[in-house]
Amino acid sequence: MPDDPAGAQRRRVRVWFGDHVVADYWAEADVADRYAAAMSRRFAGLKVTSEPISVADPGGQALPGERLWEVAPK
Repeated sequence: MPDDPAGAQRRRVRVWFGDHVVADYWAEADVADRYAAAMSRRFAGLKVTSEPISVADPGGQALPGERLWEVAPK
């Protein structure tokens, strides 16, 4: 698994509704793991995947700051 220049490994986290991806983000491994756990709790019925990715082609979008995804929807 490749490393980025800072030495942090990146992961791609996706939330699935059946065969459809409803969220697709990447982040450093520790942040991605926390995001995947948060999405698994919030969307208990949906599949959440977390996969190692290439730095050159991460796919998805960079995960926004954690404060955004910790706020409950209104």
